[in-house]
Amino acid sequence: MVKHIVVYTLKEGVDKAAAVEEISVLLESLVGKIPGLNWLEVCQTYQGDMDYCLYSEFDSREDLDAYQVNPLHLEAKEKFQHYIATRVCADYEY
Repeated sequence: MVKHIVVYTLKEGVDKAAAVEEISVLLESLVGKIPGLNWLEVCQTYQGDMDYCLYSEFDSREDLDAYQVNPLHLEAKEKFQHYIATRVCADYEY
């Protein structure tokens, strides 16, 4: 199993709660539609300098790689990419 964790900051002036809700709806709906994506959640953070966190689980590294270029994922990202200022990612096998 591969765990994919990403933390984000949003651009100044973005309504953080509304943006995180929109991103959550877009990405969490991909579970069951993209092979190998077993779990995905997006939550607003309450501590630290980041605004929200994405946590997801995949069957394998190959499934994570396929997710990154999957048209459904790319379409979802296109709808919220303009909110994002910074992104930090960590992937590991468990």
